[in-house]
Amino acid sequence: GTSDSKTRRCDQPLTECRMTENLRKRALVILADGYEDIEAVAPIDVLTRSGVEVTIAATQDGPVVGAYGTTIVPEMSLGQVSGEYDAIILPGGLRNARALAADSRVTRLILDQQERGGIIAAICASPSHVLAEAAGILRGRSASGDPGFNDKLEAAGARVTRKPVTVDGNIITATGPGSALLFALQIAEALAGKSKADEFAGRWGIERNV
Repeated sequence: GTSDSKTRRCDQPLTECRMTENLRKRALVILADGYEDIEAVAPIDVLTRSGVEVTIAATQDGPVVGAYGTTIVPEMSLGQVSGEYDAIILPGGLRNARALAADSRVTRLILDQQERGGIIAAICASPSHVLAEAAGILRGRSASGDPGFNDKLEAAGARVTRKPVTVDGNIITATGPGSALLFALQIAEALAGKSKADEFAGRWGIERNV
């Protein structure tokens, strides 16, 4: 999150450290209660390891609880989000996806991000419920999502690929918990470079075919 910049060690001269901080990519993860635990934790973990500054925001004040009990304390509520992020990440979980889709602040952030051409990444029920239905940004775009909601993607004009992870320009989508690490690595590639993503994939024995 944002606070780690105060304690992160830098062995370069102070001015160079500050320049490095300013060049760091920034990612915003948006959560509500009922998020799919691994789909939130995997991107937060992989991107932080990749040197990306990850900020977690929630639709509510205070902690958010995943579908299987993982509790995350966000840095801020959605109402406190300001500035631009290189990526906006929407984990799935049906309850979470429905809450994000119903929140006009989430839709506004996505539409602003789309206008800038920034990375928008969604997994599981979030591609169908948030990107397709609420924001309407998947018409004519290739996408993956929870197979149980492919009808929603198609109804919104998306081309469903049925691949674990699909990349179409600035939009990254994925099917669900089983593709969470592949999803996270694809976002890492977009923000930190292919070599960084491939380095982790190789170390962890993960085959990437996106």
